[in-house]
Amino acid sequence: MPEMTLKEMTRSRDLKVGTMLVEFDTPGIGQIMKAAGIEFVFVDMEHSGFGYESLKRTLRYMQAADMPALVRVPSDRYDHIARALDIGAEGIMIPMVGSATQARHILNCMKYAPEGQRGVGLQLAHDRYAAGPVLQKLKDANDKTTFFALIETAEGADNADEIAAVPGVDCLWIGHFDLTCSLGIPGEFGNPRFRKA
Repeated sequence: MPEMTLKEMTRSRDLKVGTMLVEFDTPGIGQIMKAAGIEFVFVDMEHSGFGYESLKRTLRYMQAADMPALVRVPSDRYDHIARALDIGAEGIMIPMVGSATQARHILNCMKYAPEGQRGVGLQLAHDRYAAGPVLQKLKDANDKTTFFALIETAEGADNADEIAAVPGVDCLWIGHFDLTCSLGIPGEFGNPRFRKA
């Protein structure tokens, strides 16, 4: 098991070092990252060529290295979210989160009953293919599944406090390029409007 789960990292005030994976789907990648001091990886499906087959392989490489893995899926659709979790993502990042209502919808897709409506698929990659008591497995999955809301629009920035207040939102992550574009100031990171947002 990893030294610290993704969920535990979100609760820690200590600096954590992670990296984004967009290109390399090679068996040693998790071990290489671990040796370099990386503590978590975020696998991108929004801007990369990763599909679910390559994601499945990559997540196995991360599990073999005890490397916590977060996946940015392309959208907040149920099939994107549940499938990434079923094949082993420890956390989900959703692009363009704009409201607390949207955050609640995403959590409903991520969590098993009674916290959500995610379809039950057990003895799969997310639970390391192990048998066990069903209710405990559902609780454990709900407890460890981590949600990173990507704030990339003026609407999301305006609603950031409400999004952060939704139970189950573990982290707000600023998508700086898209946010500047949404504000009409592409790439102007020193602009007071960006800093205020």
